[in-house]
Amino acid sequence: MNTIFFSLIQALVLFAVAPLLSGITRVTRARMHNRRGPGVMQEYRDLFKLFSRQSVAPAASGWVFRLMPFVMVGVMLTIATALPVVTLYSPLPSLGDLITLIYLFAIARFFFAIAGLDTGSPFTGIGASREAMLGVLVEPILILGLWVAAQVAGSTHISNIASTIYHWPVTHSLTLILALAACAFATFIEMGKLPFDLAEAEQELQEGPLTEYSGAGFAVLKWGISLKQLVVLQMFVGVFLPWGQMSEFSWGGLVIALALAAVKLVAGVLIIALFENSMARLRMLETSRITWAGFGFAFLAFVSLLAA
Repeated sequence: MNTIFFSLIQALVLFAVAPLLSGITRVTRARMHNRRGPGVMQEYRDLFKLFSRQSVAPAASGWVFRLMPFVMVGVMLTIATALPVVTLYSPLPSLGDLITLIYLFAIARFFFAIAGLDTGSPFTGIGASREAMLGVLVEPILILGLWVAAQVAGSTHISNIASTIYHWPVTHSLTLILALAACAFATFIEMGKLPFDLAEAEQELQEGPLTEYSGAGFAVLKWGISLKQLVVLQMFVGVFLPWGQMSEFSWGGLVIALALAAVKLVAGVLIIALFENSMARLRMLETSRITWAGFGFAFLAFVSLLAA
């Protein structure tokens, strides 16, 4: 019972702070562009403003279009309950298997893409096809990188992988470094950053399915996307950078672990913002060529594992 309660509290905390990290990203981007930009709380103000407005749906849209924002939030909250944040172990072990987590991410992507087709708009249909293409290109990188780490740990459970990396098996250092690089690359893309997305103009690239949303439905969807970015980043940090997380519970250790978890997330957001704003937008057709670099890291990690 305590495990379920702790996992729910963790998911709700991540849900609450997700727009804050999006706000930090916007502030960092503005500063790098020598602009004043909005404050870190602007995301919350935008969301509350949208919640007060009426939702308008296209005449051709069906139940998938209306349900998708809630599916996105629900799936990401479910994943959030299973991630190691302050401990090395998953708060909800039954959901902590990598195969389960990957399938949950696939469900969210599937509904996101289908919702774009459900509107009957050719513009959102193009966005949906691009979202599906990114999934086909990126998910193999993430799956292979995590699978290699799971082979080193001898288990596909996220807790065992984090614990293995925490104690860092020296004999598999090269394998884990390559798997880390591959998963970092996939995490960057999954968070919807340049050159795979365009800041403040998402409808031009990855986020085409958002175009027809408005009002409260749009607010729920934006919050869900912010939560997805945070969940993807935390999964990478919790598994591949587990140092500072507790192996045994104590109140003093909990305070330190919370502080370090916040520091790691903010540092991750700042590093990602630095990379994002140091590159120009590319044509969507170039995406397939760029993702081969990430797959190369994952494949080299697999070859290194076989050699070891």
